[in-house]
Amino acid sequence: MRGISASVNRCGIFLLGALAAVAFTGCGTMSDMVTSNIPSHHTGKASVVVKLHEQRAYLYRGKTIAAESRVSSGREGHRTPTGHFSIIRKDEDHRSGLYGDYVSTSGKVVKRNVDIRKGGKPPHSHFVGAPMPYYMEFLPSYGLHVGYLPGEPASHGCIRMPYWKARQFYKAVHIGTPVTVKP
Repeated sequence: MRGISASVNRCGIFLLGALAAVAFTGCGTMSDMVTSNIPSHHTGKASVVVKLHEQRAYLYRGKTIAAESRVSSGREGHRTPTGHFSIIRKDEDHRSGLYGDYVSTSGKVVKRNVDIRKGGKPPHSHFVGAPMPYYMEFLPSYGLHVGYLPGEPASHGCIRMPYWKARQFYKAVHIGTPVTVKP
């Protein structure tokens, strides 16, 4: 009986650890984390196709889909541009130059969720751009990156992805990788 109890305990601890990993990595689902860490044996040049009507992104190797991800694209008034582009810049720890928070010198957020082009800067504060990890820019100020996924278009024009998927795409693409954004 002791062996069964110890085995159940180990299993419970493993499940708690797995759930904690999901919670602390910003991963939306366990399957995002697992599928993005399975080694890919696909060959061919990488390319990315985003289908806005599906709210999905596809990573191709040659003509084979190597990975896919749910996304959140630009909302009304901030639509994601469609067309054929290529990766022009990659930045693993990118921060927005337009959207973020005004923060005091002590580190306290003074004004949240601001667009620096609108309104004024509060006295004795500085701008801290919103984090956009694994940023893959395909058009100036537009890129794929880690972000919140509410299940519908919600961004300022960028294409948000779950953490593990953005990381997987980031590792696969290079400067010059083709990106097609379809309506």
